[in-house]
Amino acid sequence: MPATHKHLLELLACIDLEEKEQVKRFSLDQQHTLKNLKAEGLALHPLIVTRKNFGYADYPEISFRLAFPPETNLFKDGAAIECFITGEEPIKGILLSLDGKSGEFRLFAPDFPDWIEENGVGIKLAPDQRTTQIMKTVLNELEANKNQLQLFEQLHEGKESSGKSLKNIDLAFRNNRLNESQQQAVKAVVQNDSIVIVHGPPGTGKTTTLIEAITQLIKQGEKILVSAPSNTAVDTIVRGLITAGVKVLRVGNSSKADEEVFPYTPEGKLSNSKQQKEIKQLKMRAEEFRKMALKYKRSFGKAEREQRNLLFKEVKSIRAEIKKLQAYNEEKLYTEADVIAGTPIGLYDAKTSQLKFDSLVIDEAGQCIEPLAWCLFPLAQKIVLAGDHLQLPPTVLSEEALRKGFNRSILEVAIQSLKNVYLLNTQYRMRESIAGFSSDYFYEGLLLSASHLTNTGQHITFIDTAGSGYQEVQGNDGMSLQNKGELDIVLKLMETETLNPKPTAFISPYSGQVAAAREVLPREMRISTIDSFQGQEKETIILSLVRSNDDGIIGFLKDYRRMNVAITRAKEQLFVIGDSATIGADPFYNSFLGYVERIGGV
Repeated sequence: MPATHKHLLELLACIDLEEKEQVKRFSLDQQHTLKNLKAEGLALHPLIVTRKNFGYADYPEISFRLAFPPETNLFKDGAAIECFITGEEPIKGILLSLDGKSGEFRLFAPDFPDWIEENGVGIKLAPDQRTTQIMKTVLNELEANKNQLQLFEQLHEGKESSGKSLKNIDLAFRNNRLNESQQQAVKAVVQNDSIVIVHGPPGTGKTTTLIEAITQLIKQGEKILVSAPSNTAVDTIVRGLITAGVKVLRVGNSSKADEEVFPYTPEGKLSNSKQQKEIKQLKMRAEEFRKMALKYKRSFGKAEREQRNLLFKEVKSIRAEIKKLQAYNEEKLYTEADVIAGTPIGLYDAKTSQLKFDSLVIDEAGQCIEPLAWCLFPLAQKIVLAGDHLQLPPTVLSEEALRKGFNRSILEVAIQSLKNVYLLNTQYRMRESIAGFSSDYFYEGLLLSASHLTNTGQHITFIDTAGSGYQEVQGNDGMSLQNKGELDIVLKLMETETLNPKPTAFISPYSGQVAAAREVLPREMRISTIDSFQGQEKETIILSLVRSNDDGIIGFLKDYRRMNVAITRAKEQLFVIGDSATIGADPFYNSFLGYVERIGGV
């Protein structure tokens, strides 16, 4: 069997494994009680409904808040969900956003359920069968596309013999503050004729570099597709493109687009058009039918049920008409835009395959599983992958799929085969001593710090709990670990160092420790797992490692990329609390302890 065919079959098998695991994990039944789902971060319950409205294509949308901010990295925007209440049939939908204690979701239903504002309503994650189906379709189509098959072979079957040497072109940079490595990356993107990688470690100005590269490509007359695995990452780059004066169209979830991004969505651009008035009239008609249907309440007879179903059928038909009209109106916008941006599935849904793109830019490619990338690769002649494969990989639930390497991002796959890699080598976020260990261990000493970040005192401190009796314990949920002693140290630290809670964040690898921290630390302080904090920063970071036992067991502290994220979030002060006797036997943590000792921070 050819190696290419084998890789394709493995990816397809992993998609099946992940789908089965989702079905198993997300079920609400006797084996998986609501308490279990909440403990594993798979359900949010109870919700307080704060607003109801009809949004995109006239689907019902619900804003909600929670009594406490949830700690989960699985409720990502765009996640498939089900809205439920005990004793009723759950309704499928999609999470639009979740930020701290508040969020919003859309239901794929003709109307709001009668019970939506009752006590005990919640949402839980559901298997994302649509994304699964799209990924399977694009992989199955790969072998029929000669160019795509060639690219697949290039990425999976061995290293390039050499990188392409850059011509010495003279670019007129729009942003004249770019450093040498950023300029080189921009030139590489402009000269790219196949696939190029922009490797951006923490704080190195990756977004700034990509925006410059995109504006240069537009100058060359190119039409560009921009994507990232999350809506948040897409909006970050869209905001930069708006500031740079680029003609950008942001497709996908526009209902949560902020004031700055909304005018650049199809909905925002069409908001005052003749077509929008037509859509408004259709929505009013749908509303009339809906009101008529709602006269028939939950306890009704056969004739009433049939009448209600007919009315909802009419609502569904109007909704299909609205979607068709929106798609027709959006086509012109697609033609006019220089850049179309969205998540992989958002772009796939937007029917962008009917357009011709010169370049595709995937940001945060280190978080993008490979099959999602293949949804986009056929849409453009040239590809730019940007991100950092040495930070956290994509989330995968199936242990078997993990063993088969399904959490290897497209960036990780590509960087092992391609020489055309441009490292952004200067970080602008943190003090030199905070960045130093990461630079040495992960980036071969190549990550430099900007001159204004040279050390002026002590910026990194390890607080050693060895011998203190501060042992790890199982959390109340029976799932995750806690270490109350380390939280006592945090409270003392806040007091002795007079730390302001606002610019300070508490992070930990364990959700049990994060839940315990929320009980005792100031409310205005950011308290988060490392996974949820990726891509963010604060003046001061307090990192609680939790593990403290007599056997030297460190569990998933073994994923050193998680630590790379954790120790590169602080701008001014990093405090790490841990038990050197437990973690010190591991070579990575031994190196870290040695580094901190050398700079006098234990």
